[in-house]
Amino acid sequence: MESTTTAQDTGTVEFRITGYAHPDAQALAAEVQQEYVRRYGGPDETAMHPADFEAPAGLFLIAYLDGRPVACGGWRAKQAGPDGLRDGDAEVKRMFVVPGARGRGLARAVLRRLEGTAVEAGRTRFILETGTEQPEAVALYGSEGYAAIRKFGIYKDHEQSICLGKELAAAV
Repeated sequence: MESTTTAQDTGTVEFRITGYAHPDAQALAAEVQQEYVRRYGGPDETAMHPADFEAPAGLFLIAYLDGRPVACGGWRAKQAGPDGLRDGDAEVKRMFVVPGARGRGLARAVLRRLEGTAVEAGRTRFILETGTEQPEAVALYGSEGYAAIRKFGIYKDHEQSICLGKELAAAV
């Protein structure tokens, strides 16, 4: 379990690779599902398997602020297939920051750490799906160089779905 600690003016942030089955990961995943219910009227029904987030095909990490789990995100390898997916893709999943820790740059820090680990694992592009009811996420990804790609996944035909991608080789 890799761990890096950063001191910020708002407390000490520690990033830990935990895996998706970790109790803290599951608790944060439950919180993000409630966020989807509030914003979209229902949870995300995308299949999520803990094994998808195990090295070398994936990774899940949590940011702890003063020992409390406050942010998370992961990626899982994707292979070439329908909807423009290609070998080397990694899909970003479950990016989330608890409401009380927002506005501190934690989502950006998690995303950048995920990008770095994906490059180390040989991934060449990050892809993700977000939605129109998550303007903060759309703004974050846009500011980090993500651009619209062909829609994929179970929500590809949903009008609120937004799919974005970023080439990683030049990013890190």
